[in-house]
Amino acid sequence: MSAPAPLLRRATVEGLGTAALVAVVIGSGIQATELTRDVGTRLLANSLATVFGLGVLIALLGGVSGAHFNPAVTLADWFTGRRTSEAHTLRDVAAYVPAQVAGAIAGAVLADAMFGKPLVHFSTHDRFSSQLWLGEVVATAGLVWLIFGLARAGRAHLAPLLVASYIGAAYWFTSSTSFANPAVTIGRAFTDTFAGIAPTSVLPFLAAQLLGAAAGLGLVAVCFGRPAAAGEDEVTVPHGVQQPAAPVRSTEESALAS
Repeated sequence: MSAPAPLLRRATVEGLGTAALVAVVIGSGIQATELTRDVGTRLLANSLATVFGLGVLIALLGGVSGAHFNPAVTLADWFTGRRTSEAHTLRDVAAYVPAQVAGAIAGAVLADAMFGKPLVHFSTHDRFSSQLWLGEVVATAGLVWLIFGLARAGRAHLAPLLVASYIGAAYWFTSSTSFANPAVTIGRAFTDTFAGIAPTSVLPFLAAQLLGAAAGLGLVAVCFGRPAAAGEDEVTVPHGVQQPAAPVRSTEESALAS
């Protein structure tokens, strides 16, 4: 396996990938709102654009940074591999997470700029509800279960397709429409559009996502047992997925979404 890319490059890729993902999520929501008044059609358009965009980003950038685009995935990757030499370190986490959050905010500003909206207009879309928090726990748990399960099963190369497909499904089967990503959640607070979330609703979503990530790792342990001491396979995604010989340090990682 070739040496990993320099940390600065990997963190930059995480920021750019997260920015692109948020621009896809918010931009498609704005476009759908301008084209139709039917909420179901808007959600369909928003979810389809996110599926295609996320799959492309994971396939394109997974071999560089792991294509996490998601602090929950980055933290889960560090936690599961902290006793191995192949996993992301706390130094990696300290570079990835701020890059992901900054990228998400930049993506929201970019999407608003493309459609002539105020560049920063905090959302008024209230999502403060226990049922939505439960939806976020479920959505994030499923995402982490899938990403790290694929790595443990030696099928991380399928992540661009399967992770994107999961996020598309979770748009519809969870009450929260599957944010499942702390950085994306923060970014979506900066736009008062279809995909936005009110700043007062952000913290409970973040807590639910971290709880869901822990639950997802529990599901991986139940299904696949404890990981081997040596690095097995790497996870990439939001969302990241590893290419068969991706130059990324990690035992298990993701990418998404929304």
